[in-house]
Amino acid sequence: MKINWGGGLVIGMILFISFILYFVIQIMTNDKYEYELVTEDYYSKEMIFQDQLYADRNSYLLEENIKSARTSQGVLFTFPENLKHSQISGTISIYRPSNKKLDFDLPLHLNGASFLVPGEKLVEGKYNFIVLWEYEGKSYRYKDVIYY
Repeated sequence: MKINWGGGLVIGMILFISFILYFVIQIMTNDKYEYELVTEDYYSKEMIFQDQLYADRNSYLLEENIKSARTSQGVLFTFPENLKHSQISGTISIYRPSNKKLDFDLPLHLNGASFLVPGEKLVEGKYNFIVLWEYEGKSYRYKDVIYY
């Protein structure tokens, strides 16, 4: 039997469709490729995200926000002068994008207007700082990227 160009085209299309269907069936049935885009506790995670949005909005509405600066002793966070610093509480989360082992949190306790993250806890490189703090029942959030 002689195959003309039309028959070859049909055979080629059937082979291509079979090839694609093989991979689709593999991905659909193999547990190794199972990924869910929705988390189990979606509602609680959404509420946490909404709280972060409120905290960002509260920070934006402040007359003066936190200032951060790299110093020879570490990273210094200066809080607004018009606040009662003894009433501020919260945490500072320090994330190192290149090494998860260097991530840590510090409790935020202020005696004055500033808080120092000691330099001996930091290794040279990029850090993401997130300050989550509360003052008079309102939550605030400050984010900054600092190269130490």
